[in-house]
Amino acid sequence: MKELFNLITDKEIKFEEAIDYFKGKVPVTPQAFYKIAKEYRALAFTVSGYTKIQVLKKFYDELLKAIEDGTTVREFKEKMNEFLEKKGYEGITNFQADNIFRTNIQTAYNVGHYQQMTSPEVMRLRPYWQYDAVNDRKTRLSHRAMDGRVYRADDPIWDIWYPPNGYRCRCGVRTLSERQVKERGLKIETEPPVAGEVDGYFVNILPDKNFDTNPAKVEFNPDLKDYPKSLKKAFENREKQKDK
Repeated sequence: MKELFNLITDKEIKFEEAIDYFKGKVPVTPQAFYKIAKEYRALAFTVSGYTKIQVLKKFYDELLKAIEDGTTVREFKEKMNEFLEKKGYEGITNFQADNIFRTNIQTAYNVGHYQQMTSPEVMRLRPYWQYDAVNDRKTRLSHRAMDGRVYRADDPIWDIWYPPNGYRCRCGVRTLSERQVKERGLKIETEPPVAGEVDGYFVNILPDKNFDTNPAKVEFNPDLKDYPKSLKKAFENREKQKDK
């Protein structure tokens, strides 16, 4: 998947930022995950249907390996099913594997992309961002409605509409220079879209449920007393590392 996330050059980029982001996640049970305030869920990792931390940690480890080494979804599924069957679970289906793999990997790479796009040099040279949907039969109408829209890189729209904007979302964001915007006759929008007609259907133009935050901008500084122990411990360890 790495070739899908090139920033400006055509060279393959290994996103160290994507790796760092995913390493910062903490495996928690689904029950604990949904007790976490929505804006902080990007810092936790869970898989629906599994409650044992050992199993969740295996999912996490295999996904981290995929980001670091470029493993495919097929390899991910084979490794997970081998592990799950040894533990007495049914294996995951192709759909489950693709959903878990694509959503987590896409999120990590898009966070890495965001970190690179917001570097001062890139922001100076390419101050506009354009939403890029795949636009095939699998593309959600609300995501298709965002395709091609251009906003300034610092517009608050990206706090809501920075992809992925749903499970298995394949959307991305491309950077544009001022010259490219002028040459292509693109309109710089300043307001978020609300609703409209897409392919003959009336659509509320919103991200999917629970995908209306930007995971790259999450700062975990809440009152820790009501949060799962594992998440509190990870946060405390991360703060210690910052102080070194």
